[in-house]
Amino acid sequence: MKAPAALSARLALAIYGVVCWVVIPLLRWRLYRRARAEPLYGQRVSERFGHYDADVPDARAQGPGLRVWVHAVSLGETRAAALLVAALREAIPGMRLVLTHGTATGRAAGAALLQPGDVQVWQPWDSPGAVRRFLQHTAPHMGLLIETEVWPQLLAGCAQAGVPVYLVNARLSAASLRAYQRAPWLSGPAFSALAGVWAQSAADADRLRALDAPVRGVPGNFKFDARPDAAQVALGSALRTRLHKPVLMLASSREGEEAMWLQAIQASRGRTPDCHWLVVPRHPQRFETVADAVQQAGLTLARRSAHADLGAWVAAPDAVWLGDSLGEMALYYSLADVALLGGSFAPLGGQNLIEAAACGCSVVMGPHTFNFAEVAERAEAAGAAVRAADMPVALVEAAALLALDPGVRRQRALDFAAESGGAVRRTVDALLASGPVFT
Repeated sequence: MKAPAALSARLALAIYGVVCWVVIPLLRWRLYRRARAEPLYGQRVSERFGHYDADVPDARAQGPGLRVWVHAVSLGETRAAALLVAALREAIPGMRLVLTHGTATGRAAGAALLQPGDVQVWQPWDSPGAVRRFLQHTAPHMGLLIETEVWPQLLAGCAQAGVPVYLVNARLSAASLRAYQRAPWLSGPAFSALAGVWAQSAADADRLRALDAPVRGVPGNFKFDARPDAAQVALGSALRTRLHKPVLMLASSREGEEAMWLQAIQASRGRTPDCHWLVVPRHPQRFETVADAVQQAGLTLARRSAHADLGAWVAAPDAVWLGDSLGEMALYYSLADVALLGGSFAPLGGQNLIEAAACGCSVVMGPHTFNFAEVAERAEAAGAAVRAADMPVALVEAAALLALDPGVRRQRALDFAAESGGAVRRTVDALLASGPVFT
């Protein structure tokens, strides 16, 4: 980087740091508001600014062991991190984990990954002071960011402290690339400060290279290595075989999509197969909103949270089943014959369909899958998914899938999920060979 450009980058980082510091009261207010629906957002708020309670001891007083910081911002990244952490513990005996998150769902799921000597805290806010205090207190030997969590001050602080940071299971959509390119003085130094990047796909790698990220390989997507909960799969499958009608699922739906879906099913009565409907919203804070929408549409509602017994939950033959629980997606996908992919009918980029495929559930995607473009294209080519232009067309496509032999339909999905594994092992092997921190 030429001297004027370097000076501009330092100035941009300094201005950005001041802005992050100034908006801290706004962040506190937003956390207070979020805590009304999800109380975990109101707990340990001081950690976000680098201030820790006594039960989060200074890492430097905790004895030997390689301290590996893993940042998994939300629930999906935490599930991917679980696979990575398990492989790292096997490869690095005595490893101590520093686990950070940005969302309540991520932190709740991440608690299950902890062992004695590990630390779990909130991701530090991207201000110079919070980053400095986080690094001083946790003292990681290295950092692993899952998917796309690149923060300018955090990367600059790690570089200054001599902490190598790697971006793993990395993905970057075309829309995100354009957004980063609008602020090159911030994004360029941040991505180039990474010690290494391993991407999910060749397209992700190309976009990351456009931001000067040091891409070292394309090992694939961690989520293909995940195995759905066997007990949930068995429960869902057993229940499905006792039903007299197929189950169609609106999976991980986002705001606005339930309204599209309700309008479509009412407009298409008599033109699509008689079926059970299951809807599972993506975010738990929207469970009540979706329940109200279903009832206002004149439909009977049966909530998973109100029935400890699965048989009782699905006993009402004409009810819409609401999957308002956490950690049961494998159950829901195994119960469903076909899933409509949430986030892909509104212009939100889609959700990852890998878990559906691993449960043997075929998928109908809407037109918006830019967050998982390669996975969506491969699933379509393998016959594990089909694409629809909008929600009404999705119902027609779902009916066509239901007409297929169920054994063939499920096998296509299972084969697609199985053929793409091994990304975690390839990534860990690459990390172990990447530098002196492991020796």
